[in-house]
Amino acid sequence: MKSTKWIVSLLIVTMLVGLLSACSGNSKGKTEEPANDANFNETGFPIVNEPIELTFFTGKAATNGNNFSETLVWSEYEKKTNIKVNFELVPFESLTEKRNLALAGSNYPDAFYSARVPAADLMKYGAAGTFIKLNDLIDQHAPNFKKLMEKYPDLKRGLTMPDGNIYSMPSFYGPEFLPMLIGTPLWVKQSWLDKLGMEEPTTTDELYHYLKAVKETDLNENGKADEIPYAGTGIAPLIEQLNGAWGFGNRGLGHKFVDQYDNKLRFYRTDPKYKEVIDYVRKLYEEGLIDKEIFTIKTAALYAKGQEGVFGATINPSPKTQLNQEDYIGLGALKGPYGDQIYSHLKVPLVWPGAFVITDKNKHPEETIRWMDYFYGDEGATFYFMGVENVTYTKSADGELEFVEDITKNKDGLTMDQALAKYITWLGGSYPGYVQKQYFKGSESLPESVAVGKKAEPHKVEELWNKFNFTEEELDFMSTVGSDIETYISEMEAKFITGTEPMSNWDKYAEAVNKLGVDKYMKIYNDAYTRYSSSQ
Repeated sequence: MKSTKWIVSLLIVTMLVGLLSACSGNSKGKTEEPANDANFNETGFPIVNEPIELTFFTGKAATNGNNFSETLVWSEYEKKTNIKVNFELVPFESLTEKRNLALAGSNYPDAFYSARVPAADLMKYGAAGTFIKLNDLIDQHAPNFKKLMEKYPDLKRGLTMPDGNIYSMPSFYGPEFLPMLIGTPLWVKQSWLDKLGMEEPTTTDELYHYLKAVKETDLNENGKADEIPYAGTGIAPLIEQLNGAWGFGNRGLGHKFVDQYDNKLRFYRTDPKYKEVIDYVRKLYEEGLIDKEIFTIKTAALYAKGQEGVFGATINPSPKTQLNQEDYIGLGALKGPYGDQIYSHLKVPLVWPGAFVITDKNKHPEETIRWMDYFYGDEGATFYFMGVENVTYTKSADGELEFVEDITKNKDGLTMDQALAKYITWLGGSYPGYVQKQYFKGSESLPESVAVGKKAEPHKVEELWNKFNFTEEELDFMSTVGSDIETYISEMEAKFITGTEPMSNWDKYAEAVNKLGVDKYMKIYNDAYTRYSSSQ
């Protein structure tokens, strides 16, 4: 009798354990099981038979419209998929703050789209289960993206966190498309060069003399001193363009504090020679050759000012499409005082690893990843970037795609970006997707951008590194002490440039940076580099 009771008890316990296991199968950090839902279609369209809704936290560029759902691409895709996406738009200027606030609490959506989620957050919130693992979902429901990872092993390597998991889908540029990797060149105004009798600047000295001449000459002949020699948003893009003229930044924009010199990693931002980069920019600022609003101006205001045709130089994807200015030419790599000439302002193909993540609040992860995967194939990418054939673009007999004339030469005087905004939402970048020359007709594919690519090619970074991914322990340091070091450097560089901190204090500043923990910063960087290089 006792034996029988014991067997019954054991059976009950076994059943309870099984039930508990089943209930916890979708707990945080667990990859969802394949959908077993009659509403979900594994292939083809629609993705679901009965409509569903999803909410995306979405980064928005100033050049995009204020309602994504009304654009041609998204309204058509909703019909095609039976999935309605509510895009909660957040301007890029306040994106980081609002994304951090959402993640710090519980008020986050089904997915983060075009939200620039950094690698540190992918690891942190992935380990916590806020971002779900995509490994199996990609394998089972994302054939386009899976094929891309097989074609480009660096893509998979760059997305895989040290714990072996993938938590995001990226903004990925085909490595063969060089003008796209160059992205935002330094442009100068050709008509003003002609008036001044100057050749295109090829050295840092020649750039200085051009900017100085712009300031001192009424080139637009309006009787006002309203010419702005150089304008932009923030000082960092200009510094990053100039780095290579002193031999710095030789592994590309994925590594803004560390590069490689004499076969060793180098923390270059406190290097005595790098001081000359900052001193050069300081001289430009002191002499009024840099817009005084550069540290505060927002993108929309910069573009509005640029449309007045008063910039002698600017860093921008394309003055033609964003400033409605036709007469700018892009510069290649400038030669510096010691003969260095590296085009260091080169993006990595994996531009935004965290362009798209799915959260644990999402009740439809399989449907969501299928929705996203479409844009990593040629058909979906053409639709995303070009819109609908014979509505927004035409195809020539040889297969070349071109936007319709109402977009390229708008009758109401709209810039190309302004005319595009009611049809698509990739303006301003940071979108999840796959960029190739044949279907991307943004500013980087225009003849003047292609010309810049040809100028830069002979001097481009020889070995372009993707960003390194850090372990949780390493992230603890890099996201606290490491972040403090980087912030302190950026703040102090701004002070040196504006003159609130004299250049005579450089050595004292460099010593202070080292004391903040550069030795440990570099040890972690070296460990991450060892993992990165050994997996090639």
